[in-house]
Amino acid sequence: MARIAFIGLGNMGGGMAANLAKAGHDVRAFDLSAEALARAGEAGCLAVDSAAAAVDGAEAIVTMLPAGTHVERVYTEAVLPHASPSAVLIDCSTIDVATARRLAEIAAGRGFLAVDAPVSGGIAAANGGTLTFMVGGTEQAFAAAQPILEAMGKAVIHAGASGAGQAAKMCNNMILGATMIATCEAFALADRLGVDAQTFYDIASVSSGQSWSMTTYCPVAGVGPVSPADRDFQGGFAAALMLKDLRLAMAAAGEAGATVPMGTRATELYEAFVERDGQATTDFSGIIRTLA
Repeated sequence: MARIAFIGLGNMGGGMAANLAKAGHDVRAFDLSAEALARAGEAGCLAVDSAAAAVDGAEAIVTMLPAGTHVERVYTEAVLPHASPSAVLIDCSTIDVATARRLAEIAAGRGFLAVDAPVSGGIAAANGGTLTFMVGGTEQAFAAAQPILEAMGKAVIHAGASGAGQAAKMCNNMILGATMIATCEAFALADRLGVDAQTFYDIASVSSGQSWSMTTYCPVAGVGPVSPADRDFQGGFAAALMLKDLRLAMAAAGEAGATVPMGTRATELYEAFVERDGQATTDFSGIIRTLA
């Protein structure tokens, strides 16, 4: 078992750190939130008072932070100056490709193995240890990170060179954002046309309209498996986070010269939902309320 530093114990990171401790790893956890630190301690982690203290002596360093600026600050102020050069650096945050690549290059220049390993699956998967990790980095770095990631997920996939994990994540979530909107539109239209929601689900879920948004995360209460729609769209994946991922995808598309009309429109709709309608903390499937 390894000594692991875990920095960032929010809705996702808290469950991930807990699963590492459950797997028998010595987890030194840090977060700016005293409440998050307390939960980590209850889950078997050792709560420490700084990121530098967490990384001291660690064999692996996992970060799960809100944005690229936070990751860069933690790497600059704590990880690179205080970590052992033999440690593998694993950033599970969702950040822009350019920052992921730059940090990996800086880390490699200091002798570290580093990967970007964003996740898919949401809070339930983070707590349950069933996340999917999309990993960018060298083969050597991936091999070093893989055992740590496997303790937190059901699938660990090497996407390619540094930044490829972030690229795969934003493309995946662009699909998710667009298909959720289409699914919401279809349920709203079916209702307007007099088709019962359960009946429509029974048909579409086994037909060509089937998608993850339909069969796993249905935006209609009482239809399909339990989802945030059954909790008045509370919990789950906040609309603000979906908007963040879509904006990352749009920025990457612009840099790559890619044409993404569906992604562009999904971004516009989530911008209105979050900023005009004030639904930042509402689950992203709650956008059905604006389409009914």
